[in-house]
Amino acid sequence: MSETALQIVRRVLLPVSLLLGVMVLLGVLVTRVFARTWPFTAEDAVNRELAAERTGGWNDVSLVFSTLASTQMIVVVTVLVALALRLWLKRWREPLFLCAAVIAQAMVFLLTTLAIDRQRPAVEHMDVSPPTSSFPSGHTSAAVALYVGIAVLMALRARSTGAKVAWWSLLLTVPLGVALTRMYRGMHHPSDVVASFLNGGTCVVIMARAVLDRSLRWGRAKLPTVGRPALSTRG
Repeated sequence: MSETALQIVRRVLLPVSLLLGVMVLLGVLVTRVFARTWPFTAEDAVNRELAAERTGGWNDVSLVFSTLASTQMIVVVTVLVALALRLWLKRWREPLFLCAAVIAQAMVFLLTTLAIDRQRPAVEHMDVSPPTSSFPSGHTSAAVALYVGIAVLMALRARSTGAKVAWWSLLLTVPLGVALTRMYRGMHHPSDVVASFLNGGTCVVIMARAVLDRSLRWGRAKLPTVGRPALSTRG
C-alpha cells in the first residue's frame, strides 16, 4: 500500500470510523439505556417549554438560523467559501480541509440516523420532518463543521489576538443559533444537538490534523540513499 493510502487510513478513515462508533453508542445510551434517567427524562419538559414561548419575532429569527444550516445552504456556502479560499491563498489545502470536514460530518450523521431510530419531540413541528432520525441533528452538525471550520481558517490567518477572538465570536454564533433554533422549532431534543456538536467539532479536528498539518508529508516516502552505489561519471 502506498504511503498516501496509509496516511488516509490512519488520519481520516480510522478516526472517522471511531467517531461513527461513538455516535452510535451515544445514541443507544440516550434512547435505550438511560432514556428513563435524568437529565434525559427532563427533555420533554424542555421541548414543551420552548414551544410555549414561541412568538412571531422569534419564529422569524429561528427561520433565518434554520435556513443557514439547511442542506442547500450548507452546500452553497461550502462551495463558495472553498472557491474563495482557493483564489485568495492560491492553494488547495484550506479548501480541501473545509470540504472534507463538511462531508465527513454528513456521512457520520447519515449512518448514525440509520442505526438510531428516535422520534421527533412531541410538540408542534414548525418544519417538515425529514425521514431521518431525530438523533443527531443534521442541521447542527453541518453548521458546526462549516462555520467552526471557517473560524479555524480565519483564526490561523489573523495577525492579532483580538482578530482571532472576533472571528471565533462571530462564526460560533451560527452553530449556537442553529442548535437553539432546531429545539425551538420542535425538530430536535437537547441531547440531539449536543451530540451534533461532538460530530461536527470532531470532524473539524480530524480534518485539521489530516490536511492543515504542514509537518505531514503526503505521497510515497522517499527511498533511502544510504548504501546506493554512486553513479560513475567516467566514460
